[in-house]
Amino acid sequence: MPRVIGLLFSGQGAQQVGMGKDLSQSYATAANLFSEADRRLQRSISQVAFVGPIAELTKTANCQVALYVHGLALLEVLKEELGAFTFQAAAGLSLGEFTAHAAAGTFDFGTGLELVDARSRLMEEACLSTTGTMAAFVGGDEAAVREIARETDVDVANLNSPGQIVLSGATDNIQAAISLAKAKGIRRAVPLNVAGAFHSRLMASARTQLIPILSRAAIRTPDPIVVANVRAAAVKEPAEIRQTLADQVTGSVRWVETITYLLAQAGCDLLIELGPGQVLAGLVTRIRKGTEVISIENLTTLRDALPRIRDAVA
Repeated sequence: MPRVIGLLFSGQGAQQVGMGKDLSQSYATAANLFSEADRRLQRSISQVAFVGPIAELTKTANCQVALYVHGLALLEVLKEELGAFTFQAAAGLSLGEFTAHAAAGTFDFGTGLELVDARSRLMEEACLSTTGTMAAFVGGDEAAVREIARETDVDVANLNSPGQIVLSGATDNIQAAISLAKAKGIRRAVPLNVAGAFHSRLMASARTQLIPILSRAAIRTPDPIVVANVRAAAVKEPAEIRQTLADQVTGSVRWVETITYLLAQAGCDLLIELGPGQVLAGLVTRIRKGTEVISIENLTTLRDALPRIRDAVA
């Protein structure tokens, strides 16, 4: 009996130099997507993704676009190899939600690329105009982390897995939050090497400016379903898709609930991660032990995965 497949797409932070290079050397479908991105953006995002340097790839305006193209290139290659390939649902971590929407037909590749390019540039501008950062709180109770957030006036950015929550806000406030961690029963509080306070109120200018851009974009009802970060539920109508994509710039990424929705409500019994580093597979394992996740990030992992996926869709 065919498995019920859900797709997962990577968010900012997963990027790696070389992503997409071997795929593009072996598959014209992947090479064409990167070439189209270069043409539309009028800069060589393929060069940044394929050869770096990592400092250039890590810039928000580059890595979000690169991850978007890479995720969809992996999907196109998978479709080419499998022929008929269907999936029940898709979700993505932060930026990856845009990739999930493109995969599900909410908008075409070019529209999604323009949206991601605008989002990344607006977020980079917000980072430069504010003084913010993020920190991961590991091995503690969610209620305790939320209490720290309230006491230090920062925001809950990511609920990544049980016992792993990321706070985001003004740099001094995040430092204060870290200093409270031990007293609140948090095992570790780790400052993150990020450009700014993503998924916090400090990104408000990016959200505000993204709204009219989303309003002009051609958006359709996705098929299959896409699970939104901020609602941890499927979104269907174009208006709510525009709203949730804007809201997630400043809102919480409810990843634990998103994965739970994919497994319970959507009925997925196999998740396929399309993106670098197997980051999402690690989170899924902590969210629901025993969940089968296949991670594909390059030519080697694609070839390893194809027999398993062929069996799953047979």
